[in-house]
Order: sequence, then C-alpha cells, then structure tokens
Amino acid sequence: MTSTLWKTGAFGAMLIAGVADAAVAQETYTTHERPYFVVYNDHVEDKKDLEVAVLSTLGDPKNDAARYFAPWTEIEYGITDKWTAELYLEGASITRSDSAFTGWRIENRYRPFSGDHVVNPVLYVEYESISEASRIQKEIVGEGAPSPLPIRVLDEEHAHELEFRLILSSDRSKWNFSENLILEKNLSADEGVEFGYGVGASRRFRQFYAGVEVYGGLGTTVSLNEQTRHFIAPVFAWHVNGRSLFKTSIGFGVTEASERYLFRVGYSIDLW
Repeated sequence: MTSTLWKTGAFGAMLIAGVADAAVAQETYTTHERPYFVVYNDHVEDKKDLEVAVLSTLGDPKNDAARYFAPWTEIEYGITDKWTAELYLEGASITRSDSAFTGWRIENRYRPFSGDHVVNPVLYVEYESISEASRIQKEIVGEGAPSPLPIRVLDEEHAHELEFRLILSSDRSKWNFSENLILEKNLSADEGVEFGYGVGASRRFRQFYAGVEVYGGLGTTVSLNEQTRHFIAPVFAWHVNGRSLFKTSIGFGVTEASERYLFRVGYSIDLW
C-alpha cells in the first residue's frame, strides 16, 4: 500500500507537470501567489479560474517514532472574484506500517474588500472529514505530538471538524507579510476549541519567492500546557511559467513535542 501511495503521488505530479509544459507561458507573474504551505495571504482565484495542485509532507518525529509521508491534492476554483472554494483529498503512509486515504476537506475563503489596502483581510472556513491518521499538517493546532500508533488503528477513528481562520495580509513593494489566527472545533468529540497561528514574510524576485513562515499550536479551551508544537520554516517558490508554481520548505521543530522537521514540496497549475 505504501508503494501505491508513492506511485499515485508521483503520477499526479508528472501529470500536472505535463499539462504545465503544454500550457502557454505568460510574461507576467502573480504577485499575490502564496509561497507558503501553512500561512495564507490575501490571494484568491479570479472568477471561474481553476487551479490543481499536488503536494506532500514528510515528517520526522522525535522519540524514535517512524517517519511519515502524507500526499494531498488540491482543486481550487474561483466562484466569484472574492470567493474561492477548494477541495482537498489526502492520504498518509508511515514507515514500517500501513498507508490509508485519510479523508477530504472543503475550504472557503472570502475576501470582502476589492483592491489593495494597508491590511487585506480574508475570512476562512473549512469543513474536514478526516481520520486521526491525517498527517498533511496543513495547520498546527492544539497541543501534543502526533500519535505513534499504526495507521490502521488511527484510521478507524474518524472526525468531523470545522476550522476558522482570520487572515490578514499586507503587501509592501515586493514584500508580503501575512498573519493567521486559527480556531478548530472537533464536532465528533468534546475536545473544546483548539487554537493555532501562522505568520509569514516573503519577497518576490521576478519569478521567484523566498521567505519564512512560523506556525504552531496554542493549546485548547480545555487545557493550556507546554506540550505544543512550533516550527520555523524557510520557504522557496518558483513560477515555472505564468501558470504554474513550484514551492518547497523545511520546517524545523523548536519544542520537544515538535517533529525534528517537516519537509514539504508542492506543484500547482492554473488550468484556466
């Protein structure tokens, strides 16, 4: 099953890369494109634009826990010029263990104000139907390290969750500064509300971006202790052409509960 996940992810990457090569390159590059993996800026798709992306996270936990690989696919569509909806399909594989399809998510981002302002707010809500085996780490909330139990055990526990974010983003010349406050509620268990954050800064160099994002959990309404995870992650992105973006980052864990690192890579293309 592990090899199946790897082959599926590789095939998806090659498929999108092939479409990208067939696409007509543009002379200009989108200045608001998101080079981050956890932090969101104010970028939303134009009306009727469709973007597809394949991404993955490779995590190396502490305490001799096995590494994990978590691929996911994003399908993003501009419903209006202010409202973007997105579907996520995700999986996970743990070294010397099992693999599984861990669930799906539907995300909505709404940018209430047109044009650029000193601060551009975006409202975000996401519904998640995922198992406890989820490892894509699209957000870090709450407290504690990921469970070391086998995938087959974790995949039996299914959760329905709501995630809310307040996204604030500012552009200064070629720089972007973004801040996210994250709240997540598990509708399947009485775990209170989990909190998290993400902040990012990046600079554009023609078709390249370089920057850093910092993210982590802030405990829950039930308990607040020191067993939270926090990461510092340099990010790099490259507009292969005017329609496609390659990005990568490595997040270094800075607390005992954090993984040693989270290595991420992603490739996206605007189909129309």
